[in-house]
Amino acid sequence: MTTTETGLPLFVLGRQADPHSERGVDCPGELPPASDPALVERAERAKAALGDRVFVLGHHYQRDEVIRFADVTGDSFKLAQQAAARPEAEYIVFCGVHFMAESADILTGDSQKVVLPDLAAGCSMADMATFDQVEECWDALADAGIADVTVPVTYMNSSADIKAFCGRNGGAVCTSSNARRALDWAFSRGEKVLFLPDQHLGRNTAVLEMGLSLDDCVVYNPHRPNGGLTEQQLRDAKMILWRGHCSVHGRFTAESVDDVRARIPGVNVLVHPECRHEVVVKADHVGSTEYIIKMLTEAPAGSSWAIGTELNLVKRLGTMFPDKNVSFLDRTVCYCSTMNRIDLPHLVWALESLAAGQVVNRITVDPDTTHWAKVALDRMLALP
Repeated sequence: MTTTETGLPLFVLGRQADPHSERGVDCPGELPPASDPALVERAERAKAALGDRVFVLGHHYQRDEVIRFADVTGDSFKLAQQAAARPEAEYIVFCGVHFMAESADILTGDSQKVVLPDLAAGCSMADMATFDQVEECWDALADAGIADVTVPVTYMNSSADIKAFCGRNGGAVCTSSNARRALDWAFSRGEKVLFLPDQHLGRNTAVLEMGLSLDDCVVYNPHRPNGGLTEQQLRDAKMILWRGHCSVHGRFTAESVDDVRARIPGVNVLVHPECRHEVVVKADHVGSTEYIIKMLTEAPAGSSWAIGTELNLVKRLGTMFPDKNVSFLDRTVCYCSTMNRIDLPHLVWALESLAAGQVVNRITVDPDTTHWAKVALDRMLALP
């Protein structure tokens, strides 16, 4: 259990938050400018005052106004590893979401303090699987007589509690880059996999990369008795997928792909594996955030790309590669609202507080959860 856990969804736990900040923006479109033109100067001054004592991490989905102050950018696991590689940094300011800051606290030293500039920066996918719900699911698997042949695997986008659950029960963590390797490992140790919390990544990996059928997969719904499944359905399944999804990637549709192909002749459709199965099947290329960036980096000048991932990154790629035609896959899907809670005012507040000797919004994971979550993470790191 983390020190910020209250049983309430993270999005109601904002600190120093503007109550009007969720009014929204036209989408796709520009985010509103920072309200205080002096904020950039203040951030620079606070960061300079802290020097090597602070290390700022910026997830790819963050706003440009925040990314400019990041010492390193990347996906969630890469950033947590980068933090662990900077033992001299007293403060790790994680510009991402809550589960990412938890992972950084798990992997960094006891003397390091991890700060999340806005505690309301949660992840809807991670919130879709709570510890109590997963324990109930495991009990249902035990009642069906299959818990002892089921290996739990959780996506990195999950709480520390869920990572620890997997560690205690012989399972592991995976990323979108190594999900296939993690599932191969799991099936070498058991007959079935309980995949948490993103059903789409689990289904896409099992069916499109491992040759399983859609019939081999069932979806466990934590809001229905026994997950909405019979014991026989659980016994017959190879992949027991948790009913969770990314609120951004889950909104792309097969119609989005058809529409962009009609509008842009010769377009390459590139999507994240968190997208729905029918979207991934229609895409030309599928891969993690790092894979998406690599594809655009290596793409020939003049080529056209419609990208199905978070809008901040898509817009940034369009700026980085002006010689390529970069489009957002959908006409209406917006920014990740919780990622965008980390704005320049919150970052300035966190940096200035640290410079003044006040540690704010510290994320800590208790020792037992840290131990078992690290067991699951270490199993992932040991994958061939």
